[in-house]
Amino acid sequence: MTSDPAASAMPSEILRLRASIDNIDAALVHLLAERFKLTRQVGELKAIGNMPPADPSRDAQQIERLTAIAEASGLDPDFAVQFRQFIVSEVIRRHELIAREHAGETMPELDTYA
Repeated sequence: MTSDPAASAMPSEILRLRASIDNIDAALVHLLAERFKLTRQVGELKAIGNMPPADPSRDAQQIERLTAIAEASGLDPDFAVQFRQFIVSEVIRRHELIAREHAGETMPELDTYA
């Protein structure tokens, strides 16, 4: 393995912090993957139930909730809203694709005795 001269000149504290940042980045990607698995299921249910991909009422509630969480965490609330919007726009795009895939399907009856 070749050593990076720039990295060897880097203070160890920066390298330690960067390693922590890399771990957090990996965790964020894993969390987003889990989130998209769940929103895929929501998209399937919405498509089968002929529901719209977006839910403006829930969106408003979530923005209010996440703004409060951001403020309490010392994070810029505008950044939190923009980050959420970036994610939600992708969720809506995927829900629209799912809806097109399921066009014409109806919600199956639930077997309450199963």
